[in-house]
Amino acid sequence: MQLSNANQVFLSEGKRLNPSSKVRSDILQALASEIMKYTAGYPTSAQLDDVAEALIIKHPCLKEQGSVTGYYCWKISLKYKMGNYRTKLRSLGCPEMSINSMKNRKTGNSLSPNQVKKPRRAEVNFYPHYPAGEDRESLEKERVELLSDVKKRNHQVIKEKMEKTFAHWRHDVVQDMPFIAEFKSRWPALFMAHEFMSQLDHYSDKLATVLRKKGGAPGNKIKKIMAVIDQYDSIETRRACSLQALALYLKEDPEELVKEYRSENPDETRRDLDETIIGIYVIKHPGADVDQLPEDVGIIVEGMQVQELNHIT
Repeated sequence: MQLSNANQVFLSEGKRLNPSSKVRSDILQALASEIMKYTAGYPTSAQLDDVAEALIIKHPCLKEQGSVTGYYCWKISLKYKMGNYRTKLRSLGCPEMSINSMKNRKTGNSLSPNQVKKPRRAEVNFYPHYPAGEDRESLEKERVELLSDVKKRNHQVIKEKMEKTFAHWRHDVVQDMPFIAEFKSRWPALFMAHEFMSQLDHYSDKLATVLRKKGGAPGNKIKKIMAVIDQYDSIETRRACSLQALALYLKEDPEELVKEYRSENPDETRRDLDETIIGIYVIKHPGADVDQLPEDVGIIVEGMQVQELNHIT
């Protein structure tokens, strides 16, 4: 109500609001709570810029006088607020904050703060809370039921249960750090490509447009990869070329991700795969054409085949 009234005054008289300490604290608290929903408590500088800018756009009465951006002090205050917010959550036992705290790292294996990777959703050390009303035991029951659903190939049920058990399998990854063979046996649904491929096909045209616009040396390499689609336009070719081009677009080396071998050198191939941490292997017949199906394709993690594929995608 106070901000709404202040906005009206600002629009009619140009008078800015000088918020009291309590109002300022309440605003920062509300912003911090909202940020937690999207960044797990570790927003980047650019994200803080976006939040602070959105604040003064919605409430122009809060725009700072004499500031180039109009929100510089809000950004700095929000940055410190997030630090205090993380400390508060850690003291309340929030697992996400606790597991990434420097205080909880063993003395002999500690890292400097600059070497600690801040966790975000989909990163290896993201450690979320269990959903309200759920705990490890209840979600473990869901996991066991999920094993049966995987055998039935009920993709919609699998998708719903994987979303529900997200925190549980993240805890498995971060806290227990299992070997890939053990993890695959507990969570086989994570190794199913159905959902990823359906989304890749859905966005393939838009993705191709973005990839073809890339300039410079990477752009030239991408154009050569995407040119294969013009010669052999199949769904498998589109998927393969899109993934390889995407690796270049993200400044990664596609040859490090996708490794090709010839079937006449099985011993050499096996030795190389045993030393592979993660990647996709493609074993082709000697002299095989681009559109010819390979002899064997699979995903390798820690020297172990975790998924056999019919083609590179």
